[in-house]
Amino acid sequence: MKYYLVGYMYSGKTTFGRRLAAERGMEFLDLDRAFEERYHYTVPRFFAQFGETAFRKLETQMLHDTASLDNVVVATGGGTPCHNGNMDFILANGTAIYLQMTVDSLLQRALNSRNPRPLMQGLTHDEVRAKIETQIKEREVFYLRAPIVVDGLAPQL
Repeated sequence: MKYYLVGYMYSGKTTFGRRLAAERGMEFLDLDRAFEERYHYTVPRFFAQFGETAFRKLETQMLHDTASLDNVVVATGGGTPCHNGNMDFILANGTAIYLQMTVDSLLQRALNSRNPRPLMQGLTHDEVRAKIETQIKEREVFYLRAPIVVDGLAPQL
């Protein structure tokens, strides 16, 4: 069994993924942390130095590396399902779970985060809200392909 958690950044994929894996006796893999361990760059630093296109290419390779894994919960990055046919890969290789949240809830988490994400750095409150609203509209087309949708504020399976 393999679960892929999808959803916008700050939706709680890592927290929920760790809990789900523990409850089900599964391994847990956070793709962003795995990226940082493999390439010895934080995601924000990699974005700044090499750009989003280079990041998405390597992220896709790492996602495809999960094909051989079993009994694992994989927390994807917020944009992972939206690039390079990754949602098709996810659906073909496991069960996708979308952690859905409102723009207001995501905004609160973004503004309170100690670790701002690369796509949010240097933005004002209103710019962060606008970015979240725009990206949710673009990305939900992919996220909603997941056969399971749960409330990101109180995720349960």
